[in-house]
Amino acid sequence: MSVIRWIDQNIEKIIILICYVTMAGIIFVEVIRRFAFNEQAAWSSTVPIYLFLWVTWIGCAYNVKIRTHLRFDEMRVRLPYNLQFACLILDAVLWITFASIVAVYSTEQVYLAYDNFAIVQGTDDVMQWWFYMATPVAWTLLTIRVLQNLHGDFQKWKSGDEFTIAVNMLGE
Repeated sequence: MSVIRWIDQNIEKIIILICYVTMAGIIFVEVIRRFAFNEQAAWSSTVPIYLFLWVTWIGCAYNVKIRTHLRFDEMRVRLPYNLQFACLILDAVLWITFASIVAVYSTEQVYLAYDNFAIVQGTDDVMQWWFYMATPVAWTLLTIRVLQNLHGDFQKWKSGDEFTIAVNMLGE
């Protein structure tokens, strides 16, 4: 398996794991510091919130990848084959349209934070735009996942194979 393929299969899991472990570590350490030593880092309540942006948006991309995000499978599996394919195309068009809107407007938010030198509350030099980048990055990744799924759906449609409407939560 090539490195690129491995990254393609695991990037969301890696980012989510790193952010979640960092969030949990900050919260754990700071709760102990607060109750045991009566002190707490000023940034300890804001950085986990900003990291949560990465967890949620990358999680959205991951769930699109494994086809468990915003689906109406009960109705869809009962449709004729060509209508199932039409619904998959409609899904892709809607996702790409929505993702484009989100990526454009969230990029404006990132530029605003960047241009105004917005600093994370409680820190001296941690920039807010680093965390705000989660939205356009994740929605771009989501668009890539939609296109990958659409390519696979088109291949299945050409060959007459059954569509993968949803997979289990592990993406297997």
